[in-house]
Amino acid sequence: MNRRHCATAAITLVCALALLTSTGQASAAPVPEPSPSSSSAAPADPSQRYSNADLEKVREQIETLYRQAGAATDAYNLAEEQTKKQSGEIVKLAKAIVDGQARIAALKDRAGAQAREQYRTGGLPPGAQLALSNDPKLFLDGINKVRQSQQASKSLLTELNQTQQDLETYTQDASANWEKLEANRVKQAKAKKKINAQIKAAEKLESRLEKKERDRLRQLEQDAANRAQTAWLSSGAVKDVSGEASEAGAAAVAFATAQIGKPYVWGAEGPGSYDCSGLTSRAWLAAKRPIPRTSQEQWRLLPRINIQDMRPGDLIIYHADASHVGMYVGDGAIVHSPRPGRNVTLAGAGSMKILGVVRPDK
Repeated sequence: MNRRHCATAAITLVCALALLTSTGQASAAPVPEPSPSSSSAAPADPSQRYSNADLEKVREQIETLYRQAGAATDAYNLAEEQTKKQSGEIVKLAKAIVDGQARIAALKDRAGAQAREQYRTGGLPPGAQLALSNDPKLFLDGINKVRQSQQASKSLLTELNQTQQDLETYTQDASANWEKLEANRVKQAKAKKKINAQIKAAEKLESRLEKKERDRLRQLEQDAANRAQTAWLSSGAVKDVSGEASEAGAAAVAFATAQIGKPYVWGAEGPGSYDCSGLTSRAWLAAKRPIPRTSQEQWRLLPRINIQDMRPGDLIIYHADASHVGMYVGDGAIVHSPRPGRNVTLAGAGSMKILGVVRPDK
C-alpha cells in the first residue's frame, strides 16, 4: 500500500467526522381543516364552534399524527444509534490506519538498516563470509549468527507483509463503515423531516381551537384513555398479576417515576426531557441494565413475557408497529412520556393498544 495513499485515507476519514451532525430541516405537511359543527351535531353551548363529535374527529386526527411522529422518532433514534456506532468504528479504524503507517515506516527502517549492514560487509552473502574464515570458533559463531539473521529477515518480511495487508483491510472496512454511516445519516434526515411535519400538522390542528375547545379536547383524550383502561381491566387481563419487582426493576421504576412532570421531546434521553423510549432506556441504565434505545428494538431484542406474569419494571410495548413504550409500575398503571405537548406521567396500562410485554432483567 502506498504510504501517501494511506495517509490521505486516514486524514479524509478523520476530517469527515465533522459532517456527522448535519441534518435537514423539514416543513409541515398540509393539514386538513377541522369540520365545523353541523345542525345535526350542534354543540350544547351555542357559543362553542365545535360539537363533541367534531372535536372527537380532531382528537383522532391529532392522535394519528402523533403516532406517526412516534414511529418516525423510533426510526430517527435507531439511525442515531447506528450513526454513533459507525462513527466510533471509523475513528478506531482511522487510528489503526495511522498506527499501521507508522509500523510500516519502522519496519522499512529496519529493513534499510539490514541492507546498509550488508553493504558495510562488502555485500558478500553470509555463507561466503563464513567460507573465507579460517578460525573454527568464528566459523561456528558465524553459523549461529547467520541463522539468527536469516530468521530475523524472514520475520521482518512476514511482519511487513502482514501489516500492509492489515492496512488494506482497515481501509476497506473504513470505507464500508463510512457508506453505512452516510446511509444512516440519510435515514435520520428523512425521519426528522417526517417527525417535524407530523408534529407541526398536529399543532396546527390544535392551534385552531380556542382555549375552551382545547380543554374539551384534552378531556376527550382523557375520556378515551379511561374507556380503554376500564375495558382492559374488565377483561381480567391483570386479574392474576401480582409479581414483585426485582431489585433492578425497583431501581428502574424509582428513576422513571422521579421524572414525572418533565416534558416529552422527541429524541431526548434526559435529564430535562424524554421521549418514550428515552425514558425507559435511561431508567434501566440507572438500574445498571443497559437496554436498546428504541421501543421497536426493545420489543425485538428483549425477552417477552405474558401479561399475567408482569411485574413492576417490565416494559409494555404499544401499537402494532411497537412505536410506544411505557414502564409498568404496578396496580395496572404505567409511567410513560406520552407525546409532544405532554409531560412524563402515570397512566392506565391498558389506555392504549398493547402489543406485548418485555422484561429487561430476565
